[in-house]
Amino acid sequence: MQLGWELKRLRDKAGFTLAEAVDGLTFSPSKLHRVENGLTGLKTTAELRTLLDRYGVEDEEDVDFLMQVHRDSLNRGWWSIYRSVLPSGMGMYIGLESGARTSRTWQPNVVFGLLQTERYARELFQAAKSIEETTTEFVERHIQIRMERKKALRRRDNPMELWVIQDEASLRRVVGNPDVMREQYKEIETLLGLDNVTVQILPMATPAYRPHTNFNLWEFGTPLPTVVQSDVADGSDISDKETTIWSFSRRFENLRAAALAPGETPAFLQRLAREI
Repeated sequence: MQLGWELKRLRDKAGFTLAEAVDGLTFSPSKLHRVENGLTGLKTTAELRTLLDRYGVEDEEDVDFLMQVHRDSLNRGWWSIYRSVLPSGMGMYIGLESGARTSRTWQPNVVFGLLQTERYARELFQAAKSIEETTTEFVERHIQIRMERKKALRRRDNPMELWVIQDEASLRRVVGNPDVMREQYKEIETLLGLDNVTVQILPMATPAYRPHTNFNLWEFGTPLPTVVQSDVADGSDISDKETTIWSFSRRFENLRAAALAPGETPAFLQRLAREI
């Protein structure tokens, strides 16, 4: 998915529309759109090389890096089989997340997705089912997607380094019933046993700046840019603009400084389990 995002960034930088980018090539604007959104891949390195030439990418190190990303991407894209139930923009979200080396996350409302248990996720989707008029198939498929996403934390090669800051309110808000919540607290404790997972909690009693919506800062390594994703009223906003990255990085650092130290998280979760 890093490849799709980078191709979109390069196309925008070059000033091409989808139709202009593929003019005279062997694939359609709709295929390039699917590639950019992580729903399909380029079949050959020749197709990628042609696009890079068209976009004016001449630095051989950059070309070699993107060629390697392309080769790696041939073994990814697991989410494409779920495309029939993915909301607009979700394919790009999952693809970027799965390709990120690090993720810095703020979550004020619910337990962050990569930390959720299957029972917690099911209760969330079931609660929304009648309101959003979703089907049982939709619910079950999205639970599968969420559990598949979690594998990024335990994959053998380059597991994602995840740093999450949870607002205390998001952990006290009961989803399902107390048993579901206790299981969820225990799952977070278990994940904290991984060297690549850090979770901090921002107590409700702490006077601190709290963004109202959650966000993720994803890093992929040079030459790919850092990307920020934030929830908006009608979906998700994704940007790699330097000013936007700076703004969200500053918010995250402020939240991290205000939150309890990572070492205090297990005891806090155990206290929540007793009190719920």
